[in-house]
Amino acid sequence: MPTGLNNGFAKPPGGRRGSLRWLLAAAFLLAGTSLWAQAPNSCLDCHSALDPPQQVTPEQFAADIHAQKGLTCASCHGGDPTKDDDQAMSKAAGFRGKIKRSQVPELCASCHSDGAFMRKFNPSLRTDQLAQYKTSVHGQRLAKGDDRVAVCTDCHSVHDIRPAADSRSSVHPLNVAATCSRCHSDSKRMKPYSIPTDQFAGYSASVHHEALVVRGDLSAPTCTTCHGNHGAAPPGVASVENVCSNCHAFQAQLFDASPHKAAFAAVSMPGCVTCHSNHRIQHPTDAMLGTGPQSVCTNCHSEGDAGFKVAGATQQKLSGLEAAIGRADEVLDRAESGGMNVSQAKLSQAQARDALTKARVSIHSVTVDRILQDVQAGAKLAEQNLAAGNQALADRDYRRWGLGISLIVILVTIAGLWLYIREIEGRNRSRPA
Repeated sequence: MPTGLNNGFAKPPGGRRGSLRWLLAAAFLLAGTSLWAQAPNSCLDCHSALDPPQQVTPEQFAADIHAQKGLTCASCHGGDPTKDDDQAMSKAAGFRGKIKRSQVPELCASCHSDGAFMRKFNPSLRTDQLAQYKTSVHGQRLAKGDDRVAVCTDCHSVHDIRPAADSRSSVHPLNVAATCSRCHSDSKRMKPYSIPTDQFAGYSASVHHEALVVRGDLSAPTCTTCHGNHGAAPPGVASVENVCSNCHAFQAQLFDASPHKAAFAAVSMPGCVTCHSNHRIQHPTDAMLGTGPQSVCTNCHSEGDAGFKVAGATQQKLSGLEAAIGRADEVLDRAESGGMNVSQAKLSQAQARDALTKARVSIHSVTVDRILQDVQAGAKLAEQNLAAGNQALADRDYRRWGLGISLIVILVTIAGLWLYIREIEGRNRSRPA
């Protein structure tokens, strides 16, 4: 064994005495860690035995991000949790007691607006939350003395605050809408502000909710995506389009160049929600065009005007392209199930569907020529693919006929050979021995 090594590890300096010193140091370190972890907390000792809402269990506090970072009850409420007598809640120890709702934002900001302090724990966390909050509807009303509006603890909870990335957090994307609805679906609470309370019900039936909750797409919009979080404010009529364009940029560009842009602005109509609604946004369909009961065009256009005619013609073109793609799909599926190779036509079908999608997006331009350009491109591909499918079916039938005729010839040949063999055997039996 090489000198200075012991089973692959270097010997502690000083031989056995050195080893003893290392063991003692480790023991003291573990003891110190254990004492720190079990530091007395008279706050939890008392409040864990109380009834809600004063109750705070050790499990709740242990799950709180602040406790995990080493902060204690005294960090917010003051006092001395190491004492178990009146000194724990003495003014000399800085005890604040229950924090008033109007004081909550400033108290949270005493840490969260301090960049140097927050950098020790999470350098990526923003420190302008209080400044944003003061610009919000909530913050402005709080500044006027209305303490019924939302403050930090209403959204983030109190003693069991979790990071937003934690799926159990009240501000996780999957939970934001339910958190907002605790106030905004309460008709009694919203009555003084004359705010409707059907936003959550509408959002729950929307295509955005389906994408977020059903399909698990965390990038899908929720309340804070459109209204902001700390600086929450309802978008004005003139700014709705700017909010939607954060995700739907191409549609917004088409709308900006369309006749609807100036027409909507002239009568103070919002760009996107006029046709798509705001919270209850349904999956767009071709039925929203034309003259049917689901049409949104007829909200402004009546029979006989130019817009009415364009809407009807556009719906017919889109429906025709969708039907053509469906016919090509049906023929290609039959050919493929019959053993024919139609992979190239199948790939071309995807391009035809892309053309249909582009045509539906081009509706926002309200330009017939642009819409027809995409429709015609898709129709041409669908027609070619339909022809390829029919040719594949014809080739399949030709091969089947050829195979059938070949089988018949083979069977006739076998039958002839069998008869010939029987005839030879009969001759042999008729000859004398």
